[in-house]
Amino acid sequence: MTCKVIGALAAFLWIAALASAQLTNSIVEPSHPAIGYPGASSDRVAQLNQRLQSGEVTLQFEERTGYLRSLLGALDIPVETQIALFSGTSLQGRLVSARNPRTIFFNDSTTVAWMAGGFIEIASLDPRLGAIFYVLPQAATPSPQLARDTRCLQCHYAAATLGVPGFLVRSIPSSRDGMILPWLGNYTTDHRSPLSERWGGWYVTGRGGGRHLGNAPIADRTLQSFRVEDANLNVASLADRFDTRGYLSPYSDIAALLVFDHQMRMMNLLTRLGWEARILEHERRLTATSLEGILTEVVDYLLFVDETPIDPVRGSSVFAQRFSARGPRDGKGRSLRDLDLERRLFRYPCSYMIYSDAFVALPDSVRGALYERLWKILSGSDTSPKYAKLAASDRRAIVEILRDTKTDLPSVFRSARY
Repeated sequence: MTCKVIGALAAFLWIAALASAQLTNSIVEPSHPAIGYPGASSDRVAQLNQRLQSGEVTLQFEERTGYLRSLLGALDIPVETQIALFSGTSLQGRLVSARNPRTIFFNDSTTVAWMAGGFIEIASLDPRLGAIFYVLPQAATPSPQLARDTRCLQCHYAAATLGVPGFLVRSIPSSRDGMILPWLGNYTTDHRSPLSERWGGWYVTGRGGGRHLGNAPIADRTLQSFRVEDANLNVASLADRFDTRGYLSPYSDIAALLVFDHQMRMMNLLTRLGWEARILEHERRLTATSLEGILTEVVDYLLFVDETPIDPVRGSSVFAQRFSARGPRDGKGRSLRDLDLERRLFRYPCSYMIYSDAFVALPDSVRGALYERLWKILSGSDTSPKYAKLAASDRRAIVEILRDTKTDLPSVFRSARY
């Protein structure tokens, strides 16, 4: 199935979903005057392009991976974030296979995708506009530029991305040549997804995580059922799966995959909230209750309320250490980036994306309402059963970490005795 066909199907599902969705009751064009998606962006890649044009930054071209390593450095994206998939669900799906997988690298705002024989694909989160897509040709030139590209919107502007230009993680068992086999499984993935449904079409290295769908290129396309094989679990390295010498890393770290799964939907939720708020402001319809539904959804996801418990996990690389080291940390040395990986993803269940540019760029009134909702839960004043699993010690730790690391907290976070 081509990206264009998938995009058409997604658009149909989007129209059907939005009729009753909690997020909105109408379809909004990206060119809405309150949004202006086709206009100039201020995301991290747009900023890099300006530095490339001024000569402040240059990109170095390497024989095997072209501009990849230099681009990652310029965008402050660690090599250790590499994850790999053999599912041909991208713009360059025809090039992707079990022997020539597509690799993705990421930080809090940007993803970079590379596969041998193709161009580099970049998706960067603009704080106001959502995901902006770029391509970088893999040909040495004195002045490389990352060109904005709208073709990805065929799939990345749909119900699965919450009706905004956004990020998408799919789990679809795939054949050795990258063809998807959706009758064997077809899932949109985030931190709420059972691990038994995750990573179809992906490579996974590391130990633990239960019986997932990763590491299983399918030889027989006529299969009507999918069975998890022990040989595809607890894989230490990808070196025996394909020739990793041309790649920056032989890993697709399970810890990185878990973080990636969480972050992609979190970014879409922040974009959706921002869009809803700006449109309502523009139309003078923003009230104290008009965003109540999506505010609850954003805060619940921020606090991992519906997170699927995980079995103990051990990554295959230094991703976990490098990710946690990025901080920030409170006076007791704690960080929202500290991974747990024993029973849940993070030691303190509040997303590090609360520090992101997209969160900070929310309209002041909406960010204030979000903090108010967050405080009701963390203070215990909201006694809804769904928050019962948030232990008092976790709530206290989150409040203390935020007090030391967030400068825009409302006064109640700082003055109230906890």
